[in-house]
Amino acid sequence: MKTYEIVVCALFAALMAIGANVSPFLTIGGVPVTLQLMFAILAGGLLGSRLGSFSMMAYVCIGLAGAPVFAQFKGGPASILSPTFGFVLSFIAVAYATGKLLSEPAKKAAYLYTGAVVILLNYVIGTHYMYAAFRWWAEAPQGFSYAVAWSWMAAYLPLDLAVIALSLAAVPKIRLALSKRSVYIIKE
Repeated sequence: MKTYEIVVCALFAALMAIGANVSPFLTIGGVPVTLQLMFAILAGGLLGSRLGSFSMMAYVCIGLAGAPVFAQFKGGPASILSPTFGFVLSFIAVAYATGKLLSEPAKKAAYLYTGAVVILLNYVIGTHYMYAAFRWWAEAPQGFSYAVAWSWMAAYLPLDLAVIALSLAAVPKIRLALSKRSVYIIKE
């Protein structure tokens, strides 16, 4: 990797840590509300699939190593046992998919398609992990089922769709602003 690539990956790993803790104590149904989805989309959209996903992997590794970078200032290997850790893992896939789908100058339809893929990846990976965690090692609430796990996500859907739309709308504008200032943009 080039020095510039290492720096921008570290920058997006740091932005994820900030985004995880913008509202450290705002939770809905035990799940913290964060801006991590936005930074995962921006990482993939601006850095490309390889570096975007690498920056998200770096973020996960930093958190698992013990730095308090996950939501609510948590970190360490025990984070794997958290029912919401699947959403953290999904950010790697979100950044990769965003980078792949927006690697060429995209039309508006590509952004809509990317948004659909992003929400699917985030929810499928995160919700399945949450369901498995509650079933196998976490204390499941009374009456918890697969349908309940998915119904919990309905509370987040409007916010997540708004974040996805704003993030995807920002990608071409940021790319254009960086290209006008002769800032190096990574192409895959």
